[in-house]
Amino acid sequence: MEYISVMQYAEKYGISERTARNYCASGKIEGAFLTGKTWNIPAEAVLPQRGAVRKKVSHLLTALREQKESRLKGGIYHRTQIDLTYNSNHIEGSRLTHDQTRYIFETNTIGITDETVNVDDIVETVNHFCCIDYIIDHAEEPVTETLVKQLHMLLKMGTSDSRKDWFAVGEYKRLPNEVGGQETCPPQEVHRKMKTLLSTYNRSKRKTLEDILDFHVRFEHIHPFQDGNGRVGRLLMFKECLANNIVPFIITDDLKLFYYRGLREWGHINGFLTDTCLTAQDQYKSLLNYFKITYK
Repeated sequence: MEYISVMQYAEKYGISERTARNYCASGKIEGAFLTGKTWNIPAEAVLPQRGAVRKKVSHLLTALREQKESRLKGGIYHRTQIDLTYNSNHIEGSRLTHDQTRYIFETNTIGITDETVNVDDIVETVNHFCCIDYIIDHAEEPVTETLVKQLHMLLKMGTSDSRKDWFAVGEYKRLPNEVGGQETCPPQEVHRKMKTLLSTYNRSKRKTLEDILDFHVRFEHIHPFQDGNGRVGRLLMFKECLANNIVPFIITDDLKLFYYRGLREWGHINGFLTDTCLTAQDQYKSLLNYFKITYK
């Protein structure tokens, strides 16, 4: 396990070193221990919850959790599972239709088809349902390397990629790759860059939509995994919107090209990605209105 200092922990969460030491001394940081007079804190340790500053759970997150537990059919949880899974997988080349995705979720079958179906498309669809359950359960937790890797593990387990010796399921990539003809972070630099990205992102206790989009772009530029980066990145955006009481969004097929343009132009014309995501957010708001779920 990797450990960090009190100073690094304090910088990560935007608190004073004195507060961090008090957390250690009072046993509020699980796994922290003293070596001489120096505290060693697990790198993935989360910030202890304080009742006075605890975030209010949104009506949407409450509904998603309740419907997930009861397996309610036809509600916002049901619709989110199908729409988010279909669209995010479709962006990455899945040939399954929206109806087939729905059949898999509802009946564990793909329905009647005359076309050959790729087994990986089916496996990754089922896995993506599990990923959505995971981000609903862990929505309020900070984004850590452990959480990011767990999403990748859930997404890619059981696929043909998982049987390749060079493909690291649930771990950072081992071989260089590119996306859209653009170079990405070399494998040997991924851990350092992800650690820096997460440290910077987690300093802010309350994220804005711009913060979440900026994190997404930087995550995709690092491209930490051999495959599955886009889907993991979009799951993280959805999770962070839930965590910060921001209406989440689903990038649909008709917005795909605008989404790609927004990723390319971020840092030059941020409005491209922002406007695309706001359009997608309006579409999700219409679902919330239909299901009578209030939002800010």
